[in-house]
Amino acid sequence: MTVDIQLQSQDSRMKIKYAIVFICIVALVIIEKESNILSRVSDKLIQRQTPQQTPQTPLDYSNTTQKGSLMALKMLLSKLSGTKGNYSNFSEEQVEEELDDLGSYSYSGGRKHILLMATTRTGSSFVGEFFNQHGEKMFYLYEPLWHVERMLTTTAKTNNGTVLAGIYRDVLQGLFLCDFSSLEKFISPPPQDHVTPALFRRESSLSLCEENVCSPVIKDVFERYHCKTRRCGPLNLTLASESCLSKQHHAIKTVRVRQLDTLQPLVEDPRLDIRIIQLVRDPRAILASRMVAFSTKYQTWKSWAQDGQVPEDDEEVKRLKVNCDHLRMSAEMGLSQPHWLRRRYMLVRYEDIARYPMQKAEEMYKFTGIPFSSLAREWILRNTQTTQEASGIYSTQKNSSEQAEKWRFSIPFTLAQVVQRVCGPTMKLFGYRFVDDEKTLTNKSITLLEDKLFD
Repeated sequence: MTVDIQLQSQDSRMKIKYAIVFICIVALVIIEKESNILSRVSDKLIQRQTPQQTPQTPLDYSNTTQKGSLMALKMLLSKLSGTKGNYSNFSEEQVEEELDDLGSYSYSGGRKHILLMATTRTGSSFVGEFFNQHGEKMFYLYEPLWHVERMLTTTAKTNNGTVLAGIYRDVLQGLFLCDFSSLEKFISPPPQDHVTPALFRRESSLSLCEENVCSPVIKDVFERYHCKTRRCGPLNLTLASESCLSKQHHAIKTVRVRQLDTLQPLVEDPRLDIRIIQLVRDPRAILASRMVAFSTKYQTWKSWAQDGQVPEDDEEVKRLKVNCDHLRMSAEMGLSQPHWLRRRYMLVRYEDIARYPMQKAEEMYKFTGIPFSSLAREWILRNTQTTQEASGIYSTQKNSSEQAEKWRFSIPFTLAQVVQRVCGPTMKLFGYRFVDDEKTLTNKSITLLEDKLFD
């Protein structure tokens, strides 16, 4: 009886796999026919057009998508048939994995798109440089969503998280595709003929200060965030778009995307090959750093530190809890690896980067599928103030590590307790240890970081 059931089960699996192969073959035939038809129609349309009528549609990837579908199906069919007809050698898990890969196949032509997703005071500017310093094949943008946030949070109509999240996503999509028109709408004052002296932190993007993007200086035009590497005029966004299209990979750093799930349509866009790196830091350290960096905005926290009393029903405390919850929920979603995020999400702690910058940079590059360039390595060596001999892949970077621990001596214990209470689940998920007294907080021999792998 048992043998009969096993034979029936094997027979069922074999039928399923033959069915998959049959479907792939049918799909290949259909796509090839459609591709040939569209190709002939396209040729006729092009013949009828005069040069002035040539459509400017650099973002139309329909033909690319078809070719990509054809390639993906051929790859799957090749893998399934690689066993010379014995499809029963494939387990259900292997077939499911291949179909998952087919569903998430991108048609970006080998171009990678990296989104560094963080919050303020998490070391994101430093980590962003890992990609900014990659070299001439990388197009890097520093906080382009600053313009969107600045314009929309001042209007009541769009001052809610859901609307903002959708706009952020759409602007990111355009920028990853080298279309700056979506961003232009939010730059103030509005660009004239696609030229602006007002792009936020232009000088933080090496790509926007390269010679081919550097336009002539215009007399009496002030550019606050002007290039430091060469003398350039206001940014020509058309030149920036052309430079972007010429680059092999694109990276964007932002602290304005709050929830990972809002990015699903972006990740599922077949024109993009997105990799999301979520950078996190101990919430106690973030609060301590913000109290210094944004002193006027954190006067309430400073007064609580002096009084020793913190009303936990205050809006400031509630906002802290909401921010921690968003971090945790995004990380939980990413780590659970839903279909749309499979092999596209990585969680990194700032503290681990501070201790092992070269190792963590190596891991991030491996995750993105981009070679770790010698230029990026050299930049890390210079900026972590260590020697080549001391920068082995598992070495501790003393100066960076000390920088990451400074907050322990600046945050009042009272405020550390508040953060532990409202951000407890987030801290536990990320592996940050709680302290029960001020002595433990300031004792450098006691680590507040658990050894933790995020897979």
